[in-house]
Amino acid sequence: MSTKILPESDVRPDLSTGDGDHERFSHYVKKAKITESAVTGTPVVALCGKIWVPNRDPKKYPVCPECKEIYESMKPGGGKDGDK
Repeated sequence: MSTKILPESDVRPDLSTGDGDHERFSHYVKKAKITESAVTGTPVVALCGKIWVPNRDPKKYPVCPECKEIYESMKPGGGKDGDK
């Protein structure tokens, strides 16, 4: 019997690809999380619940209506959870 060592492969799902309407919008995410994602490649979570690794220019897309509604319903001064 012989053993072959294979290189590690990334089996995580590609969170940055098509999941419908979410792909058509830019989303609200904490600024610190965007920076962290840019450095480490870890996924971020938007106010609406979308999870993905940001890789597109958000200025090219309209704001997610669900994120916007949640952000506008937040109390002023209650934290920075709605930072874009």
